[in-house]
This record gives sequence, structure tokens and C-alpha cells, in this order.
Amino acid sequence: MTRRKLPIGMQTFREIREERCYYVDKTAYLRQLLADGKHYFLSRPRRFGKSLFLDTCKELLEGNEPLFEGLAIREQWDWSVRHPVLRLSFGRGNFKEPGYLHTNLMAQLDAVERETGAASGYASAPERFGQLLELLHRSTGRRVGVLVDEYDKPILDALEVPDIARANRDYLRGLYATIKDCDAHVRFTFLTGVSKFSKVSLFSGLNNLTDLTLDPDYSAICGYTDADLDTVFAPELDGLDRQAIRDWYNGYSWRGAEKVYNPFDILLLFRNREFDAYWFETGTPTFLVETLMKRGVSPLTLDGMTGSAGLLGTFDVDRIEPAALLFQTGYLTIRSTDARGGRTRYRLGYPNREVFQSLNESLLEHLTRDPHRDAKSDRLADLLAAGDVAGLEDLFRAFFAGIPYEWHTSNDVARFEGYYASVFYAYFASVLGPAVTVEDSSSRGRADMTVRTGRRVYLFEFKVVEQAGPGAAMAQLKARGYADKYRALGEPIHLVAVEFSSASRNVVAFEHGLA
Repeated sequence: MTRRKLPIGMQTFREIREERCYYVDKTAYLRQLLADGKHYFLSRPRRFGKSLFLDTCKELLEGNEPLFEGLAIREQWDWSVRHPVLRLSFGRGNFKEPGYLHTNLMAQLDAVERETGAASGYASAPERFGQLLELLHRSTGRRVGVLVDEYDKPILDALEVPDIARANRDYLRGLYATIKDCDAHVRFTFLTGVSKFSKVSLFSGLNNLTDLTLDPDYSAICGYTDADLDTVFAPELDGLDRQAIRDWYNGYSWRGAEKVYNPFDILLLFRNREFDAYWFETGTPTFLVETLMKRGVSPLTLDGMTGSAGLLGTFDVDRIEPAALLFQTGYLTIRSTDARGGRTRYRLGYPNREVFQSLNESLLEHLTRDPHRDAKSDRLADLLAAGDVAGLEDLFRAFFAGIPYEWHTSNDVARFEGYYASVFYAYFASVLGPAVTVEDSSSRGRADMTVRTGRRVYLFEFKVVEQAGPGAAMAQLKARGYADKYRALGEPIHLVAVEFSSASRNVVAFEHGLA
């Protein structure tokens, strides 16, 4: 196969097709949506290809047949029928400013009127929007395609200013309700965003939306599958470790049989030919981390969180559930499904190595504010590989001693019982990724943390000495026989008992030995 241009940063279907870039064909999904229904909603994390899918919808509805040559929908669509399209995007602008949302929307509707020749005399958004739909329908004789990209960004951008976020939410509720009121003029509706606001808070006037977010039939509507990499991108795989690509970037699941990759990660990997946290680094999750810390959510509890479909779909200005926030923003994904008593619950987990390590690094930074963290992280990996447990003790005493005193006294997180273990875990996870297991189960209980380097196994137990008493951590490691499940590996098994003091704010005992 011939190598093609990588569509990095491209969100325009026409440009990708005319420039002969790599393109993963999603038009079969679009054909099915148009055949089965009318009004749709999809939530996916940032940079998953939502904007490109909407642009593909636009070109199809407008009947631009040459762009679809060789694609699944090419022979299944009536190209003589052309629909007008009204497309809105809230991808840019400062929505923290009072009144800016109205200014932004009016500018977009101005552009629609200039392009189509339709003119509305209304100054209020719902009336103007509805009038444009009616005028476009009447002038063309065809009902309108309504496409809204980043429908929720005016709210998400203003979450740190709750009054403005609420005002933006209420403004958008009125706008989106217009779509249902003007149903006679609409052929197809598709709204996309990162979050999934409840119908009561945002879509009370548009309650006929079909939500595709957790529909298994549309789980791969955005993103790349393993099959896509092995076929469409086959020329780019030479020289790259295929399993490493899976470990680093695969793993996002919305209940479908196949897991998917974030396209942004894959395209940059193919360009740069090296593994890095490409997706994660495009958006620092400051609000997410601060929300988790304010709620007292420990890093130890993230991998394995559970929630119902209702919980995962619950998001509003005044109700931000950590599990829903982590899932909708792409930092956790669905690992398994459990149906009990007519209700479905989902077990969540990190999608891949990129998110596992990068999120824990962000959490660690928030927990410690240590300016020398990177140098200590490099040292940690070296000590584990060498089996130098005495060196680990020196490293961790220095690490905890380096946490500013003010951070302990001014931050509520430091007073949670699991603070010390959380710091320890986030430190290891940010360096080693999936090699770290928290609450590692055996027939006789759970070790607090297990680390496997490929040549050695480390079993950790953490205790706060004021609560458990001196020596309790090592006593538990030996009495419970946590090492038994790893003996068949034939690798050295290190028992490491770490005791912290809430009074001295440091490691007070670091006992170790071989099992």
C-alpha cells in the first residue's frame, strides 16, 4: 500500500478527501442514522473526530457526491436530493464573559444569512434560529440538516464561574428547544459534545433526541479500531511495536465489542515515530484534578470506580459526579458491564497507559507540589530495576520531606486517612503505568500495592503508625502470605512495609525483606 498524507489537525472532510489523506470510513454509520431516525446526540471526549463526523454529515446532506467516491455510502445514497444545512459550532470564544454566548451565536447566524441569502428580523436567538430553519426549508423545498458541534462548551468553559455557567445553560436550553418546535422543517439533527447534560437541565425542550453515547452499535462511530490500524494505516506500522501501540493508546470502550484509539494519538505517533502522551498534553485537566481533590477522591480508587448508566450520564453545573466527569472527559472508560435486578452497572478503569501515567502525574503534582518530582521519578525506575530497596527508602524519605509544610496545613486532602498511600501510589503509577496494581487480591486478602518490573515483584503495605502501631505493616505482609501467588514466576519478591506519621508528615519506618 502507498503511504498517504496524515490528516493531523484536519476537521474538514473535503480537505481530507481532496488532499488524498488517510481516511477511516464512517459513512456506513451515517447511512444507518439517516435511515433509522432523525434527532441524535453523541458524547465523546475531545479530539475524537466529532467535528469531522459532523462535517461529513454536512457534505452528504448537501449532495457533494465526488467526495464520497469509494466510500460505503456512495452507492446507497440518492445524490439528486440536496438539503440545506445549518451548522453551529461553539468551539471558540471566551464564554466566561457575561453575554458573550449571545454575541457568538448572533455572529454565527449572521454568517448563515449571508451565505444562504435568508434574512430574519428577530434579535432573540430562538426566534431567529427558528425563522432561519423555516426560510431555508421554504426557499429550497428541502428540510434542513441541523448540526451543532461542541454544544456544551459555553457551559464547560464557565464552570469556574457558576452564575455564568447557569446563564449559558439556560440560554442554550431555549435555543435547542427550537429544534423540536421546528421539527416540520428539519430533516436531520446531530449534536455533539464532551459532556452529557441531563435532559431536565438542558434538553427539556428537545426530549426526542436519540442518545448514541452508550449504544453498542455506534461505539466505534468516532475513533480508530485495531482493524483500521491494520488496514487503512498499514503503511505506517513498519518499525513500530504493534503491541506497544495497543498498550499506550487503545482501550476506549462505549459498550461495543471493539475498543478504539483516540485518532489524535495515532496520527502523531505515526508522524513522530515515538510514544508520548499526545492527547493528554493537549488539555491540562486542572478543573478535573481540583474537583477530585475537593471531593476527597483518592487516586487509589479511580481504577475500578462503578456507576449506573444514569450516573454516567449525569452532569450539570450544580451536580458534577466524579465518575461521570472522569468518564465523559475520557480519563476513565467502561471495563465491564454487570446487569442486576433490571439495572445495569458499569465498572470503569483507565483506558490505556497514556492516561494511566499522565493522570497520576497530574494528581501527584497537585498532591505534593514538588518541583524536583521529575528527577526523583527517573531515580525511582532505576532503583526498582536494580532491586535497591534501601535506595527506595532514602528516595521516599526525601520525597515526603520535600512536600511544603503549607501544603499539609492548608489543603484538606492532606487530612484524609489515605493521603500518604495516595501520594505513594500516584508516584509509582506516574512512572510505571500499568505495572502498578492497587489492592492486589489473593486468597488471604489484599496487598495495598503490587509493582512488577518484569524481573522483580514488589509487595507494599502502608500504615499510619498512630493508627496501626509500629510494625503492623510488615506483620500483615508476612501473615497474609500475599507473596504466594507470585512464587511460580521464579522472580525475587520484595516485601516493603511503609509506615507514615501524621505528626511528622513523613515516612517513619521502611521495613523490607525478601519473601
